[in-house]
Amino acid sequence: MSTIASADAGIAKVTAGQPSGRPDPTPRFRLSVNLKQSGIYIAFGLIILLFAVLTDGALLQPQNISNIIVQNSYILILAIGMILIIIAGHIDLSVGSVVAVTGAISAVLMVNLDLPWPLALVITLVAGGLIGAWQGFWVAYFGIPAFIVTLAGMLLFRALTMTVLGNQGIGPFPDPIRTLSNGFTSGYLGNVGLGPLGGADLFSLLVGAVAVAGLVMAQWRTRLARLGYQQNVDPFPIFLAKILAAGVIIMAVVVQLARFKNLPWVLVLLAGLVLGYSLLTNRVVFGRQIYAIGGNLQAAVLSGVKVKQVLFWIFVNMGVLAALAGVIFAGRLNQAGPTAGNSFELDAIAAAFIGGAAVQGGVGKVVGAITGGLIMGVINNGMSLIGAPSERTMLVKGIVLLAAVAFDIWTKRRAGR
Repeated sequence: MSTIASADAGIAKVTAGQPSGRPDPTPRFRLSVNLKQSGIYIAFGLIILLFAVLTDGALLQPQNISNIIVQNSYILILAIGMILIIIAGHIDLSVGSVVAVTGAISAVLMVNLDLPWPLALVITLVAGGLIGAWQGFWVAYFGIPAFIVTLAGMLLFRALTMTVLGNQGIGPFPDPIRTLSNGFTSGYLGNVGLGPLGGADLFSLLVGAVAVAGLVMAQWRTRLARLGYQQNVDPFPIFLAKILAAGVIIMAVVVQLARFKNLPWVLVLLAGLVLGYSLLTNRVVFGRQIYAIGGNLQAAVLSGVKVKQVLFWIFVNMGVLAALAGVIFAGRLNQAGPTAGNSFELDAIAAAFIGGAAVQGGVGKVVGAITGGLIMGVINNGMSLIGAPSERTMLVKGIVLLAAVAFDIWTKRRAGR
């Protein structure tokens, strides 16, 4: 009898420790870091800290932060489109040439033909969309690999750029285009004192506060939704710490920008693009179909996803974003030149992979691509501030890209064990 009682007690202990059929939505307090999801942001913070020390704080000065954003704006725009193509399991090598040819088209329309800049901008974006449609047709409906199609496009549109420009630059651009590329928001509400930091634009600070409030609401809704579906979430203290950290970083950047010349207009544009495309990839059926195609093409076809249409439209989207980047780049230089956009495709691809995109497709986030682009920008800026030669900068960027892809493959192998 005692043996049976002991066995029953042991069974009861084992049964009590087993899950009951439904997962327990109550988060347990344990401090853990998901390197696959958070590694890129940790690396970004460490890179900023490293260059802040090496440059004696010059990296984090208000003017320098503004320069990093403005100087890399066109790469960040390209990275948004590139991440969608890479998620779908493809690549686009032509975006640098598309930037050049659409910048040339905008210069001809605005400068040579003297069209109103809004009309010229719309025509340029349509031209970018048509270029994307041309490439998307061969990839989606004719079945030629995107690598080949866009490699041909890289040569084709570079030649077209030289033809349109006649191998010479065209400028200057209208003031509104230059303002979009290099300008800053006005101080609508005047300055407010920040103690030892001096004065800062109140309107910019309010915009930053609204952005933080929007982030908190979005993350809270996501948390509630996951709890509603009985999914695992971070313990509330960890969740709160992450939100506070993100809010502090956003406000720190906004304060520095507000102390200089307020918010760059390209930052406002980028914020709108990031918000819109994040909603597209997370909340819209079309965005989920992109992940499905990249994750498992056959399963996507069997699920009724119109693969050809989705592929076609993501290349159209890439063309439009490349045209927007082309206008901003030309407006920044105040001239459209035949060599514009050289190596932009490599920077955009690197931004996507450093930001967490998977080589095989099916994985990646818009925010991650933006973070990857900023990492490249901080490396460029930091190496310049310490006086490093260009070849050393290229070396560091290459090592960072290789490390990001190696880390992605390593985490996949660990998950497959």
